[in-house]
Amino acid sequence: MVYLWVDGNDPQWLAKHNACIGKTEDKSAVNCKGRYSDNDELKYSLRSVEMYAPWIRKIFIVTDNQVPKWLDTSNPKIRIVDHKEILPEVSLPCFNSRLIEHFLYKIPGLSEHFLYANDDMFINRPVTPATFFAADGLPIIRFNRRPFRKFTLWFKEKVQGKALSNYVQAIRNSAELVEKRYGIYYGGKTHHNIDAYLKSDYRHVGEVFKNEIGAMLTHHVRSADDVQRNIYSYVALAEKRAHLHYVTRRTSFRLHIQNESHYAKLERYNPILFCMNDSQYARDEDREREKAYLDKRFPEKSQFEK
Repeated sequence: MVYLWVDGNDPQWLAKHNACIGKTEDKSAVNCKGRYSDNDELKYSLRSVEMYAPWIRKIFIVTDNQVPKWLDTSNPKIRIVDHKEILPEVSLPCFNSRLIEHFLYKIPGLSEHFLYANDDMFINRPVTPATFFAADGLPIIRFNRRPFRKFTLWFKEKVQGKALSNYVQAIRNSAELVEKRYGIYYGGKTHHNIDAYLKSDYRHVGEVFKNEIGAMLTHHVRSADDVQRNIYSYVALAEKRAHLHYVTRRTSFRLHIQNESHYAKLERYNPILFCMNDSQYARDEDREREKAYLDKRFPEKSQFEK
């Protein structure tokens, strides 16, 4: 299991961040407080792993010269991976998770079959390896069904004259690259939750789209020209090395922490996986409510805490 984690409240990290991009936090999706804030989600996500996926062999936490204060780094299942270990020097410092994600396969000791999560993603019910990988060993790819995605984005941009978000553009970039090479456009939208990958697929896609991914190396913060990690899933599907499952709210639920009504929906649907999504729309009181909910949902300390 691989996590990305950052403590956006750390003064040293903040100074490096602001020196790199030339400005402090703004209200955009790319550079808002919610992009980097640490609400202890990782602590609760690890509690969920211990409760519902104790079979996970190793947990890698990718950070920028940071370690969570509560983490017991002496636990043999935990390994902190610094950006400098996996990213090329030209990419440092890096505040762009999309770029970091392209180098996960370089983590020392990473197994062929691995799971990837942001720190705000949680397991809600018991899972097994078969939840993420089929009997043939190939990954199960989970998308939200969007059958007319290509037309919808074209209509919104060209007919309605509305700008696409940075996030949507990066996903579309990946879909268009795969369509150009394989003749298939995958409109399925990421379910924004824990995903399954093969390390060999990462290496393969990295070679096939070496130039396109290489063009991202100096994108220290998110750019509309980024290639989103969906490209690994799209290629695996195009080459028939993966199994596509469309999610429902009972399998994967994305909760927006500023929307109080989502908590009742989470309880009602009781999904296998859920995400507590922070954003430019969230306030500090929303983050406090999120933390209180997680503490109630996962009250017992895990072996990964001091």
